[in-house]
Amino acid sequence: MIEELLPAGVATAETFDDPPEATLFDAEAGEIAKAVAKRRREFTSGRWCAHRAMRALGVPPVPLLRGERGAPQWPSEVVGSITHCAGYRGAAVARSGEVRSVGIDAEQHEPLPDGVLGVVSRPEEREHIAELAAREPGTCWDRILFSCKESVYKTWYPITGEWLGFEDAELEFSAGAFTARLHKSASGLTGFTGRWLVRDGLVLSAITLEN
Repeated sequence: MIEELLPAGVATAETFDDPPEATLFDAEAGEIAKAVAKRRREFTSGRWCAHRAMRALGVPPVPLLRGERGAPQWPSEVVGSITHCAGYRGAAVARSGEVRSVGIDAEQHEPLPDGVLGVVSRPEEREHIAELAAREPGTCWDRILFSCKESVYKTWYPITGEWLGFEDAELEFSAGAFTARLHKSASGLTGFTGRWLVRDGLVLSAITLEN
């Protein structure tokens, strides 16, 4: 599904469970050796997807170790993003000469827990999604907002190396698309455009920032 949100130059791989054939490089396995079983499964399947996506791009897979704030450390010729939630693991990669950054996110299509929306949104966004919810009450617009903000951060951070708070991005939605206006400036970034979809109980969102 995630490939529907990304241009042809971005290679993707996804799975809806934790395949028994999913494996890690030794260095990757060492990073999560002491993690609980659920975390090991998520990490393994996510990295397995990333390795498959790199092969599809024509790039030999390498260990993707965790850098600062836990972000995957991609080889210099690649930009990428990994996501996981209950029932989904996915990855997207592109050549760094063609794409500056890519960010993807997956969430369960269900309302956010009580109190979370006020933490992850700006007042104008809450008004916006309330209007959307009145028109499409079967759509969890609060969860879509959260997912798209996660994709914003995943696109922003590899470029800037700086934290971006939920309040630092203001989102507006249209059918299957969104725009993000940034209230924080770094590396010449002022905003992003992205896409989203809801299907089979999942919310997926993605941003591709081309060079």
